[in-house]
Amino acid sequence: MLFCIFSAINAQEKKTDSDSLRTNLKEKGIVVDGKIEKKDVNPLAPSRAAFYSAILPGLGQIYNRRYWKVPIVYGALGTGVYAYLYNDDLYDRFRSAFKRRRAGFTDDEFYDVNSSGIVPGSPDLSDEALQDAQERYQRDRDLALLITIGLYAFNIIDANVDAHLQQFNVDDDLSLDIKPYLEYHPITSDPNYGLALTIKF
Repeated sequence: MLFCIFSAINAQEKKTDSDSLRTNLKEKGIVVDGKIEKKDVNPLAPSRAAFYSAILPGLGQIYNRRYWKVPIVYGALGTGVYAYLYNDDLYDRFRSAFKRRRAGFTDDEFYDVNSSGIVPGSPDLSDEALQDAQERYQRDRDLALLITIGLYAFNIIDANVDAHLQQFNVDDDLSLDIKPYLEYHPITSDPNYGLALTIKF
């Protein structure tokens, strides 16, 4: 109990000292308590927007109220998925024909492309052409998959960066302000004097 009373008296003395210091500084024209109004910032907004875009592409853009970006996201991802499926279908067709040709069959769809009649031993597309086409469409399919994954990642990054930029101060008030600076040490309550250079942008 004695400790509590002593602590209260000590705190009162420090408060009185700091109040008298503030009064002396105010008399000299130095402002001690300058209030700066800050816009409320949600520190979790960027991560939440990124999470939403990871769950469902475009949802992070909706969370950021950038509705015009949603068709772009789905157009880009849809194009990537379409390119993947298109190349995968052609790859499967050429691969099946190549396998049948190697097995000795002549009934694949590329043996008589021109409908000029099946002539044994002279297919319209040779085995080498089938193999080249198969490899090309496999490469294009894999590239389309990588591009689609990249676009998906870009969708997440865009939502995150956009949420960060919404919290950025883009006020028209660009100024440079030089003021005397006073800060109290949190433990000893000793004042630290200085010069504050404030840049508003």
